[in-house]
Amino acid sequence: MSVTTAPRTLFVTGGMSGLGKALAAEYLQRGADVAIFDLEVKQEVLEELENHKLRRSQKIVAYEASVTDFAGLSAAVEQAVAAIDNPELAINCAGIQRAAPFDELSREDFELVVQVNLFGSRNFADAILRHMQRGGRLALVASMAGFAANYSYATYCASKFAVVGLGRVLRLELRPRGIDVSLICPPEVDTPMVVEEAKTMHPVSRTLKDLGGTLSVEEAIKGILAGLDRGKHVIIPGTSARLTYLANRYLPDFVMNAVVDWIVNSTIKKMNAGTI
Repeated sequence: MSVTTAPRTLFVTGGMSGLGKALAAEYLQRGADVAIFDLEVKQEVLEELENHKLRRSQKIVAYEASVTDFAGLSAAVEQAVAAIDNPELAINCAGIQRAAPFDELSREDFELVVQVNLFGSRNFADAILRHMQRGGRLALVASMAGFAANYSYATYCASKFAVVGLGRVLRLELRPRGIDVSLICPPEVDTPMVVEEAKTMHPVSRTLKDLGGTLSVEEAIKGILAGLDRGKHVIIPGTSARLTYLANRYLPDFVMNAVVDWIVNSTIKKMNAGTI
């Protein structure tokens, strides 16, 4: 296992907010040059990140690019390589969510989430690995939803289960090249996307998500950094989330299904009774 305590360069998608922004700040404090890729480059965010530099000579470059546009993303990555050198650590934080029971979820929303979360992960990996050398690390942000199903999360879980599968295959294929792969699988994190989602979250989804707990961005980043520093393949910040992961991995399906079914049915009964 290689560690990533002080990479010279960090390439990160979704770096204008949430986990991506927080990770950019942390690695700037460790002395890395940082390249950010996002749908919109916000000058105020770049100015804020400047305050996290360990040295004045460090570089921060940012590019408007969508992970769904492989050609545009690849061109932006090439520009970043020319500006700050090859990526030693690359983290794909870009992702979206559309939550609704399956029969209420449009085909267009289903395909959009898969396009961003799964194909976006694929596109980022492809663009990055053309430039990453031995000793580098590629990290894909999946989710606890990549291991545990949740009510009204058909498209999100489908996309994140697939990202987990993609990351595991990449680990096998890239290890002989001296490149490591990490899957970052947090529970609910208090990011802008989650705050917006909470406004319309289904009560059953809320009850099931509470099993894995909710982390602040600071708590999540602490766990993610610890996992990357140790060179872990699967990184799950938060004690409750790790216990949920272990339960899903080691308990027989009939046990987990019985527990989850009881939670779903109990919550629906409370909804029908008007008590929640």
